[in-house]
Amino acid sequence: QVQLVESGGGLVQPGDSLRLSCVASGFSLDYYAIAWFRQAPGKEREGVACSGPEGGSAHYKDVVKDRFTISRDNSRNSVDLQMNSLKPDDTAVYNCAPSIGCYRSDYGMSVIDHWGKGTPVTVSS
Repeated sequence: QVQLVESGGGLVQPGDSLRLSCVASGFSLDYYAIAWFRQAPGKEREGVACSGPEGGSAHYKDVVKDRFTISRDNSRNSVDLQMNSLKPDDTAVYNCAPSIGCYRSDYGMSVIDHWGKGTPVTVSS
């Protein structure tokens, strides 16, 4: 079965770091653009970062630019999100999903019809 599983979230204080992982099973991530999304309680889901096919490009929303880094670990068939200098506004459930184009303003979020459980991130003092 094709599946993406997110992990690595937790409870941290402002300024701390977390590394999230998106591990695929049943297919290779190599040729797919993969994006990270997040949804805070009471708010709409939003894209935060996107990795182009084969990791040839990386894209970030302004609110996370220079703090988050998206990368690939082919040995684990994963797309990871390193999050530094975390802020309370980063609190959300984070999901990964294939993207139909990192160049799109929403990374193609509107056409994603299946979401995994995600991994929760809480930033609080």
